[in-house]
Amino acid sequence: MRVVIQRVNQANVKIAGETVGKINQGLLLLVGIGEGDDLAIIQKAANKISKMRIFEDKSGKTNLAIKDVNGKILSVSQFTLLADTKKGNRPSFVQAMKPPKSAELWQSFNHELEKLGLEVETGQFGADMKVDLENDGPFTIVLDM
Repeated sequence: MRVVIQRVNQANVKIAGETVGKINQGLLLLVGIGEGDDLAIIQKAANKISKMRIFEDKSGKTNLAIKDVNGKILSVSQFTLLADTKKGNRPSFVQAMKPPKSAELWQSFNHELEKLGLEVETGQFGADMKVDLENDGPFTIVLDM
């Protein structure tokens, strides 16, 4: 599992011009589910993200977690994060888990975040999505599980 975590002032995702998910301050999560990932990995990632201290406190130090700032999550499934680019010019996606299992695990990941008390907006699995964001910082972390 690979998750690109972007601290944002705002983010939204559109499908065919219609907004399907939108947040203000919080985290945009681009989520790649890989072959071999399971519910235990999903739960561990959700727990880690919920506690990650990447928001600034009053002193400007990154001491606050998403709950501390009343932030929200926008979760977008993105299998291309699992691209293997070591050989040739065309990325290979064999490390990405295939649907429908990957869709189920992505939904489970979002549910785990909600169980941890976070408000989660989402894109749509497998759709052609347009993601717009204002990155805060910019502050971007890649989480590999």
